[in-house]
Amino acid sequence: MTESGSKKWALRANLLLLRISRRWLDIATVILAIYIALPFAAPVLMKAGLRGPGEVIYTLYSPFCHQFAFRSFFFFGDQSAYPRERSGTDLIPFEDYAIEASAFTNLFGLYAGIPPADVTRADLDPFTVPLMYAARDFRGDEQMGYKMTLCERDISIYIAIFVGALLYRRVRHRLRPVPLLIYAILGLGPIGLDGFSQLLSYPPFNFWPTRETLPVFRVITGLLFGIMNVWLGFPYIEMSFQETREQIEEKLRRAGITF
Repeated sequence: MTESGSKKWALRANLLLLRISRRWLDIATVILAIYIALPFAAPVLMKAGLRGPGEVIYTLYSPFCHQFAFRSFFFFGDQSAYPRERSGTDLIPFEDYAIEASAFTNLFGLYAGIPPADVTRADLDPFTVPLMYAARDFRGDEQMGYKMTLCERDISIYIAIFVGALLYRRVRHRLRPVPLLIYAILGLGPIGLDGFSQLLSYPPFNFWPTRETLPVFRVITGLLFGIMNVWLGFPYIEMSFQETREQIEEKLRRAGITF
């Protein structure tokens, strides 16, 4: 590459970075909007009979969430959620529906290595590997409806980040990062307590009687975690891009380039 070509490439790169530094919040908001919209689109597509596109969305999100049916919201079915029986909600438990759902028992039988017809209600009570895999792959059916591609806690986190991004526009030039102690207490504390108290009650830990947290707790802790991440992270991102923006603008001024 000639010196002239190298300078042109450097100029384009600097101008692109300048645009990004000025519009980073817009870019982040659009990406978040798309990322949040697709989990809602998947059950709509499944209900409409467009299983191919729906399955693509489930697959795309599978690396980012466990997608357990008993920890996800459903659309177009009898209930909006199907917690496990041990959660103690007034909702009809997941196990009662799952044992009647042929799509689920087929998956459970596949992973358990038994004929689907031999799957019993008692098989669904322990938190086993076949249960986890089947609950992950089960999308739903006409009675239960179809699940979102992100679990209750994860979708709450991203919705909170998206809403936080919209609110941040009004205070971006004066909001300082949240103190770490407050972040730890309000952001990490609730989600850590709720999540780990559940996790450590299951094998291989079994530190106390098995606990399955309520959907409302997943939503609240997810919302808190998401909004606190915005309060902590966005001001730092803004400061970083502001510094980058000022450096590039100064460099372009010295070069006599209008921007």
